[in-house]
This record gives sequence, structure tokens and C-alpha cells, in this order.
Amino acid sequence: MPKPVLLTVDDDPEVLRAIERDLRGRYADRYRVMRANSGSAGLTTLRELKARNNPVALLLADQRMPQMDGVNFLSEAMEMHPLAKRALLTAYADTNAAIDAINEARVHYYLMKPWDPPEEKLFPALDDLLHDWTATFRPPYEGIRVLGTRWSTRSYELRDFLARNQVPYQWIDVELAQTDPEVRGLVDSLGPEAETLPLILFPDGARLAEPPLPAVADKIGLRTHTQTSFYDLAIVGGGPAGLAAAVYGASEGLHTVMIEREAPGGQAGLSSRIENYLGFPAGLSGNDLARRAVAQARRFGVEILAPQEAVSLRAEGPYRFLKLADGFEISCHALLLAMGVQWRTLEVPGIERLQGAGVYYGGGTTEAMACKGETVHIIGGANSAGQAAMHFSKFAVKVVMLVRGESLASTMSHYLIEQIEKTPNIEVQTRSGVVEVHGESRLTGLTILRSLTGEKENVPATSLYIFIGAQPRTEWLGGLIERDERGFILSGPDLLRGGKRPPSWTLDRDPGLLETNVPGIFVVGDVRHGSVKRVASGVGEGAVVVQFMHQYLAKVQ
Repeated sequence: MPKPVLLTVDDDPEVLRAIERDLRGRYADRYRVMRANSGSAGLTTLRELKARNNPVALLLADQRMPQMDGVNFLSEAMEMHPLAKRALLTAYADTNAAIDAINEARVHYYLMKPWDPPEEKLFPALDDLLHDWTATFRPPYEGIRVLGTRWSTRSYELRDFLARNQVPYQWIDVELAQTDPEVRGLVDSLGPEAETLPLILFPDGARLAEPPLPAVADKIGLRTHTQTSFYDLAIVGGGPAGLAAAVYGASEGLHTVMIEREAPGGQAGLSSRIENYLGFPAGLSGNDLARRAVAQARRFGVEILAPQEAVSLRAEGPYRFLKLADGFEISCHALLLAMGVQWRTLEVPGIERLQGAGVYYGGGTTEAMACKGETVHIIGGANSAGQAAMHFSKFAVKVVMLVRGESLASTMSHYLIEQIEKTPNIEVQTRSGVVEVHGESRLTGLTILRSLTGEKENVPATSLYIFIGAQPRTEWLGGLIERDERGFILSGPDLLRGGKRPPSWTLDRDPGLLETNVPGIFVVGDVRHGSVKRVASGVGEGAVVVQFMHQYLAKVQ
């Protein structure tokens, strides 16, 4: 943390140098002493300190200054730094003004000029003020701060991006400026900049307003561009299956790159709690699992590009070529498709307008704290919906699960059903679904259809989380890779029709269990046709496929 600031303001150069000299001599080991030659200059300095989240311990201003006297300066400064101690330097003739300032402007102390010797007439008073300040001081947050509003789609995307990439940040809702003096002081210090939201403030003083995610990624040090153009193994997708393959591939000597469209962890990374993963009897969050796996992959030298996206694929001889969204193309001998799946969207009136403004797909862990004291609605009856319900029950007054089927038994693990039944603020409404959402700039209500009776019910709502299954995103593969009617990638025996191999298959053997119709291109995880949609099975496939890759590479190199 930077040293707390002592700021002295005086228009008289000699007095300013003298007070700065004495302050440095006494306090430089614990505080940063700064000076300004006018009230306006002092306010400019304070605005910058506020934007950087640097604490200010003491403001010492001369009363008689042109344009802005000391009392007015301290009054305005108090709006930005309400916890700073405030003192006036006055001449004998200004004593009454100083006393009035203590009574009316909440100035803490006044000091007479000249203050010689400072050991008697300056330091004792300042020591008391600084002692009081230290007793109540709480160090400010030193990392990235994000300013925005809760119902802003852009703000939600930014918070979700930082959280999924394990980047610590502090969220500041500017709407709290009406009631929170600290937020109001920060907003005031930023001036017109605070009108362009979301706004990211970095510890080094840099600021990004309405930033595109690639610009944020570059600033926080995420890698989005490749270091070379050729790799032994390229992996598209950074979920559990892709991460497992990256770890096993790199640990066995393959020069490996992993390309992830959003953030490592995939859908599993959004899970608030995974309780049936082998080796973690107390469970762990998807974010924790992703963080551990990413650290492990990087330790073995895996190059992780995120956010980055593969947009097309081609094969030439023994090489497989991936074109990335930034226009760069990389080649590899072995390619692994591990893109996972994307949440299926709910097609009801008004929902697109409110996505990110009360309507969310996936875990929504970044929004849980904001739902304190509210009712949360969740659509879905599988494990992901149940895990989210348990997580939100810790914050919300009530969690309402809207389930299309007759019960949870056919779609959810037994242990999770038992937990939900024992949680008093979770209500499961079966044979129910949302047919319309309401609100202009934010979600305000839902229309729920009770399929058993055919009745529709309008209910107020502020947060809706949707878990209604998932679908692959494989259109970018074009006609090169064979897929089923839903877009899932075919592999192994599923490629054999009437005992015949695919036309694109060039090897003198049948495609292996995890091989696609193009030799050297493999598929694992949820995007594979017929896969088991579980974290453990994805990790298992990612580990096993590396052995198949070695067998393939041994014959092409």
C-alpha cells in the first residue's frame, strides 16, 4: 500500500516551503508529504489520489488564499476524502474565522502562524490528529476497481470476465453515490469520466472506459496472441477436458497451446459447487477447479490464449491449420476439439433485451451478493440448476426453482435433491415455466405458466437464472468435421456407416474412440456425440486422448 498522504496548501511560496520542510522532517518515514500552491491545485491533486485509491490522512490549508480560502478548500476536499483530518493555518486576525470553521465546516483543528518552534506549536497537535486517524483507518483496496451499475449488461459482462479469469477486483455501484460518501467522493473526483460506464480503474492510475474485453485482457496480462506459428498439439476449448489434455500433453513433452473463447474452466468453471468430484470430499467450486488446473497447465509450459477464438479449420497433409479471430493462423500436427457446449437460450418475449440486466445464463456467482434480501428465480431441474439454487440460498431471502417436469428425481443427483429439500428458503415449483419476462432497462417481473392447469401467473422478479440444457457451437468447423443433426462431433465407431470408414479417412485402420473423421483431429468432452456430461468424465477423456495422440504422432513424424 502507498504511504498515506499529508497535503499542505498555501499560496505563499515561503510558507509552503517551510511547512513542507517541517512535515517531511517529522513524518516522511510514515507518510507521503505533498503540497499545492492554491485551493484549486489542491483539489486536482486530491481527485487524482481518490481515483488511485491512495489514502489521505491530513489536509493542512492556509485560510487566506485568493479565489478559494482554506475553509472552502477543506469543505470541498471533505466530499472526496471524508476521513482525512482537516486543519487550518491562520494568522492571529483569523482566529474567529477558524473557530467558526470548527463549528460549522467540521474542521478538526486550527494552528497559528508562525509555528516556531514546531516541536511545541505544530507537531503535538498534528500527532494527535494523525493518531486519531490511524486508530480508525482501514487500508483501501489496492487492486482493480470496476465502476458501473448493477443493471448494465456491459458491467455484468466485464465483472463476469474478470471473475472467470481469476482476476481480483472491487465492484463499485455508482448508484450508491446517493447514500455512500466514499462512492460519492470517488464519483465526484472522476468528474465527467464517471459518466462513461463501465469504467475500470487500475492501481497504476490507468483507466479504461467502456473497454472491449481484449483491451482489458491485454492490460491485466492475459495472453491473447500466440508466441509461435507451430505447435505439436493445439487444443480448442479450456474446460475440464481441454485442461486435462493440456496438462497431460505438455507434461509428456508436447509443445501445447490452448485456445479459449472466454475463460479457462468452461461451464464447469461457472459452477458454484461441485460435490461429487473424486478426491474433494468437502466439494469445491468450479472456479477453484479451473484455477488449480490452469496453474498446473502453466507449470508444464502450456500456452493459454484467452480470450481468443478459433474461427476456421483446414487440413493440408500432416498439418492442421487453425485461423484465429485476430486473423493469425497457427498449425499443428495434432488438434483437439474440446469446445464444450453453450447454454441454450430461452425463447420468450422480452428476454434478449434484459440479458445481463436481471436475466442471466449460467451460474451467476458474480451476482450472488447483489441478490441479498431478494427473491431469485431459477429455471431448470438438472445439477447445475440445483447447485446454483444452493449457492443463492445463502444470500437471497427466497429461491424459486421453476421445473418443467413432475419432479427433480429424473434429472438431478440424489444428494443434491436432499440438500434442496433441507433448505427452507428454496421452493421447487414443478410443471412450471416462464413464458414472458417484463421490464424495460431491467427485469421487473415474470409470467409463469402452470402446465398442469394452464393458468398464467404474473410475479415480481429482479433476477432470473436459466439452466435449460446446452448446445454445441461447432458451425465454424464447416464441412470438414462430421457432426450429428444437433451439431455434436462424431468420433470413433459412430463414424462407421455400414462398416465403411468416412470418405475423409486416409489411414489403414478404423478411427479410434476419440478420433474424428479427419486423422490427427480428436474430440473430447461435452461437444463429443454420446459423451457423459460430467466433469470427471471430461477430465478422463482429456487424459486418455493424449495417449491416442502419441500413437498418431509416432507415425506421422
